[in-house]
Amino acid sequence: MSYSEYWEQIYSQSEKMNALISSYWREYSGLGTWQFWVVLALMVLPLVIVYLSVDRTRIFEIFFFGYTVHILWTYADSFLERYSYFVHTYFLLPMFPYALNMTASALPVGFLLIYQYCTNHKKSFLLYTVLASAVFAFGFATLEEWAGMVHFKKGMNQFYIFLIDISIAYGAYFLTMFVKRMSENIKG
Repeated sequence: MSYSEYWEQIYSQSEKMNALISSYWREYSGLGTWQFWVVLALMVLPLVIVYLSVDRTRIFEIFFFGYTVHILWTYADSFLERYSYFVHTYFLLPMFPYALNMTASALPVGFLLIYQYCTNHKKSFLLYTVLASAVFAFGFATLEEWAGMVHFKKGMNQFYIFLIDISIAYGAYFLTMFVKRMSENIKG
């Protein structure tokens, strides 16, 4: 198959997949389902909570950390969904990433608030991250699986989500510390 033939096949299959996903969303994940409202709540409520509780004196540092968690989890989730390891079966809209409510809101806000708490109260962020990751992976992901909102495939399970949570939160933490130190070195 030639280069252009590959891309024609890719475009054709992509159009079919988009139509199938849109049809599924209208039937099982749209506004008339309770799952849509759970997904919407998991998108909006954490953002309201962070708006009300963020330490505004450190807003750029804290939001940089949360944004980094968001980006890293979005990349991880893209891989996990594309290869069908961890799939969110209910989502806000078909054109958005399926786990948008988790990767752009619930997880970043959860870790962001832990980061804020630990750095404001001189607590061990690394320890609190392990605890929070256990709650997210073994508690929340298990509840989502039980409710049919996610599927684990190909050997993926909550333990791997736990490890990914820890890796992402630690990565965001160390990147934030690096950027913070660079900023302090530039200022003085």
